[in-house]
Amino acid sequence: MATAYGPDTRDHQRSGVGPGDNPPVKHFFPAVLRAPLEARTWREFGYLLLSLPISVVLFSFAITMTSLGAGLLITFLGIPVLALGLAMCRGFGVMERARARGLLKLEVAEPAPVRGRTGGLMSWVGAVLKSGVSWRHLLYALLHFPWAVFAFTVSLTFWTYGWAAFSYPLWQWVFPAYVGADGIQLYGDATHDVYLDSTFDLAATSACGLVLVLLTPWIIRGLASVDRVMVHGLLGPSRLASRVVELESDRGVVVDTAAADLRRIERDLHDGAQARLVALAMDLGLAKEKLTDDPEAAARMVDEAHGEVKVALQELRDLARGIHPAVLTDRGLDAALSAIASRCTVPVTVEVDLASRPAQAIEGIAYFTVSELLQNVSKHAQATRATVDVWRTAGRLLLQVTDNGRGCANLSAGSGLAGLAERLDAVDGVLVVDSPVGGPTRVTAELPWRG
Repeated sequence: MATAYGPDTRDHQRSGVGPGDNPPVKHFFPAVLRAPLEARTWREFGYLLLSLPISVVLFSFAITMTSLGAGLLITFLGIPVLALGLAMCRGFGVMERARARGLLKLEVAEPAPVRGRTGGLMSWVGAVLKSGVSWRHLLYALLHFPWAVFAFTVSLTFWTYGWAAFSYPLWQWVFPAYVGADGIQLYGDATHDVYLDSTFDLAATSACGLVLVLLTPWIIRGLASVDRVMVHGLLGPSRLASRVVELESDRGVVVDTAAADLRRIERDLHDGAQARLVALAMDLGLAKEKLTDDPEAAARMVDEAHGEVKVALQELRDLARGIHPAVLTDRGLDAALSAIASRCTVPVTVEVDLASRPAQAIEGIAYFTVSELLQNVSKHAQATRATVDVWRTAGRLLLQVTDNGRGCANLSAGSGLAGLAERLDAVDGVLVVDSPVGGPTRVTAELPWRG
């Protein structure tokens, strides 16, 4: 199939747009005109408005429980009271993550639950007090209150004044009809008053309101981005915990992959070389029996057995090459990938631009990645040519396989590319597929560089 970086995809890296990214949706109106009416703006505005009453409750509860627990530390009761307050803050964190998920579209993983070593009450109290996640929830409750007051005030002020000024020509009649004034008063003293009542005044007020209306969504988004940072940084699992979960998942993938490879090797040995060697032993036994009675027939059987030995040896060489080819160990990726390309059913151009060799493990993964991608080209792409590019950039090893086939390659579950992506992910690698209908197909594999 193909890869996503390389001669033509290195430009994508510089621009920050990946080749597998979906093209942006085209709109008739520019973003600045769409923003005031977009659902995202209303959701984030609603989030900022709800933050104030919620943060008042959270702040009051956190201050009360912390003060009460700290004051009672002189007695034994202070420890469980403080632990209860931290546990309640974690409960409020569940609500805040759900609110951020619904209104800010921010997915924050749930932190690991607190479990004591023995399962008893005091063990749970100790675990809560030792948990950094619990204290970060308390910190969120304390810090979010002043920010919520500021965000609520700013967003509501801009929103209210913007729409009120923009729609002023529609409700200006209220002043002379019910207030006894000509309009909004800008200035007034004992001698004269200044009202916004003329046509120019109405137009100027509406124009200023329009500027505020168009500016407000971006202010709201900026304020909401701070909330995103606070929720993600204080209410989610720690980086260490996330990394542990990721490594556990990767370890499972590696174990499954290794088991699958062992089953494949066992199957290939059983169905291929082993079966041929068994048949060879039987043929040589028959030839031994006929050696004295029918030497010519025995000679023919020995000659056939010789041919079977050659086939078995070739199968063993292919199997060994599939485990780890000698050419890769001896001569590196350039020669090994050229050998793979020579066995592909379509002409393949290989370009390897590496000043040094990566670690053997990374080199092996790169080799088998290109091997599987070229097998896909041979079996599915219906291509007439393909290219392989390998280079290093910014501490990463990049592989690109490109073909001019029919396209339609994807990372959907169950496909060979999906399994390849899981293998790469196990070593912090990435697989990107760009394969529109009709081709060309570009598949990019990115691996960490380890010298």
